[in-house]
Amino acid sequence: MESQNSGYIDLLKKMLCDFHRANQKEYKPVYTDPTRASNKAVRLLNKVIETKDYIICEINSTSEEKRINGMDRPMYADTMIGMKRLDNIEYCVREVLKNKIEGDFAELGVWRGGSAILMRALLKEMNAKDRNVWVADSFEGLPEPDDKKYPADKGDKHFMFDELKVSLEEVKHNFSKYGLLDEQVKFLKGWFKNTLPTAPIKKLAILRLDGDMYESTMDGLVNLYPKLSVGGYIIIDDWGAIPACRKAVEDYRKENSITEKIVEIDWTGVFWKKEN
Repeated sequence: MESQNSGYIDLLKKMLCDFHRANQKEYKPVYTDPTRASNKAVRLLNKVIETKDYIICEINSTSEEKRINGMDRPMYADTMIGMKRLDNIEYCVREVLKNKIEGDFAELGVWRGGSAILMRALLKEMNAKDRNVWVADSFEGLPEPDDKKYPADKGDKHFMFDELKVSLEEVKHNFSKYGLLDEQVKFLKGWFKNTLPTAPIKKLAILRLDGDMYESTMDGLVNLYPKLSVGGYIIIDDWGAIPACRKAVEDYRKENSITEKIVEIDWTGVFWKKEN
């Protein structure tokens, strides 16, 4: 999928995923990984040394390939999705604007806000003043799995990762530092099951789901896919990476007789165009 962007958009995408730091060493705090066997010991040791303004780190290897395909979790970037998925967002935005597909844009699960920032930048570049970008997140990380109601989420550990807990204030700051925090950016704070059923979203042209879990993905589909205009695009970030997410999409498509072809973006992201 070739980019049609201006130099500004191309540079912005590289900045958002920290592409200029690819092939350099990053130092990642070890205690942010709750799956480590030594986690308790590391946390205890960290409590001692952090009183002297030190923390325990490990080297996080980066490369251009990883940043292109979104295969690492960058320390300093505003998105972890990589260049290919950023290119996909640009493609979808340009297509719906070119074809005058009605509706706003929404991302569910935003981390530091990079994908939604790109959406807002594209609206600004193309002088589209009649659309909003909806930024939906708990801004407190992911929920603990409700495996009785959603068995596919059993054993999910995303709620344990502190690095996924990015505050609303930090996301707003990230929009602001690019000069893109304005009245066309709307925030929905809270668990999707609480915010989406009553969200004041009338119509969407782009719906991007990055909620990782079955529950979060299904909440987004049930509440917002019916609001997606014919000719609009839905993007699923975790299709290839998280089986529970893929199952939610497959279950929803089957239950609603959705047959549009699913198109791969990279190793995990997919999208399709709503045809009817």
